[in-house]
Amino acid sequence: MSEAAAADGDAAKAELVAQVLQLQTTLDELSQRVDAVKDENGKLKSENHVLTQYIENLMASSSVFKASGTTDARSP
Repeated sequence: MSEAAAADGDAAKAELVAQVLQLQTTLDELSQRVDAVKDENGKLKSENHVLTQYIENLMASSSVFKASGTTDARSP
C-alpha cells in the first residue's frame, strides 16, 4: 500500500471515529432527555390524578351536579 493510500485510510478512520464519538454524545443527550420527559410525565400524571379527585369531590358536594328525585318545573 502506498503512503497516499495509507494516509487516506487513516483520514477516513479518523473521520469515522469522530462521527462515532459525535453519535455517542447525541445518544447520551437523547437518553437524558427521555429520562427527563419520563420524570415530567410521571409528575403530570400524579397532578392530573389529584385534580381529577378534586373536581369529582367538588361535583359530589355541589347541588348543581347531584341528581334530584323531582321533575323539572319547566317540563310540561
